[in-house]
Amino acid sequence: MSPAPADPPPADLPPEQPEPRFERPASSPRPRGHVGSRPPTYDAEPTALPLADPDDLDDLVADTVLDGARYGACTLRAVSVRGDSARYRGEPRRDSLLTARFGTGERALLLVAMATGARATPGAHRAAAEACHWIGRAVGRSHARLVEDIRAGRRGDLKSGLHRLTDRSLGKLRASAAEQGVAPEEYAAGLRCLLLSADPECRTRVFFGVGPGGLFRLRDGEWQDIEPQVPEVKGEPVVGFGSPPAETPEGDRLTMDLGIPTPPSPYEPAPEPPREPFRFRTSVARPGDTLLVCSGGLADPLRGEPELGDYLAERWSRPEPPGLAAFLADSQVRVKGYADDRTAAAVWEA
Repeated sequence: MSPAPADPPPADLPPEQPEPRFERPASSPRPRGHVGSRPPTYDAEPTALPLADPDDLDDLVADTVLDGARYGACTLRAVSVRGDSARYRGEPRRDSLLTARFGTGERALLLVAMATGARATPGAHRAAAEACHWIGRAVGRSHARLVEDIRAGRRGDLKSGLHRLTDRSLGKLRASAAEQGVAPEEYAAGLRCLLLSADPECRTRVFFGVGPGGLFRLRDGEWQDIEPQVPEVKGEPVVGFGSPPAETPEGDRLTMDLGIPTPPSPYEPAPEPPREPFRFRTSVARPGDTLLVCSGGLADPLRGEPELGDYLAERWSRPEPPGLAAFLADSQVRVKGYADDRTAAAVWEA
């Protein structure tokens, strides 16, 4: 019996490869749920959905809207979140947010518009959305001229032009109130807007609007409140402003008050509620700045609770802007006593 053939020499085996290792990225501190000495009254998460009309489902408003972009030298983050009180009571978000780009390339114009409807009125969310729609349409149609004015630094032209566009947009809101048969103050909205050029060489940022809210700048780790101040009305009455005087300078009454209501004149428009003053500011950004435009729901706790400002300053002064999820979490850090909707747009400068 012949011996069995020897086994062939083993083929060269590849060197043993080490198993791949997956390293967990360094974790950053988790966003805080609230700041201040006491926890907020309401739950942190939504409780009740707003009531829906089966024949008007387009009227529904999402609890949260989140957006972002990067153009030129800036990174944009924008968010609108239903407030704790509205989440608990099943009310719709009264704040509305619009982010839009008009044009292309370095001649593009970025618009962020936010509006807040009147408190305790059934159509507040519709009025806010309509205000954003009208100003977006007006800015979009004029974007080429606005871009040129921003890049050329024509502050006077910008102020007068944006004031005119804002008045027209809010005038359409008053007309809509009349069509619905409601008082103008019940279908009204505060409006705050930010314009950004996509040109990386242009660092002029333009804010305009009417109504309460906040405009802040984070520079070198410190918050600056740069909200435009509205001058107080002082001095003697002027023609076309306010109510006519009841007396002459000598003290004589101009008319006799017999307690009889005066019928409306066909030649005079019906009296309107006092209009909010127009607010406008241009600022030149520096590398490392963060500009924040927000509704009253965030501006009020920022001004009223220093711990919130300190916390956001630390979070937003880091080398890189936060991602969308992180920005949403930061914007929702709660403070007891402040439960309104929050809408904010922040711009990080490279």
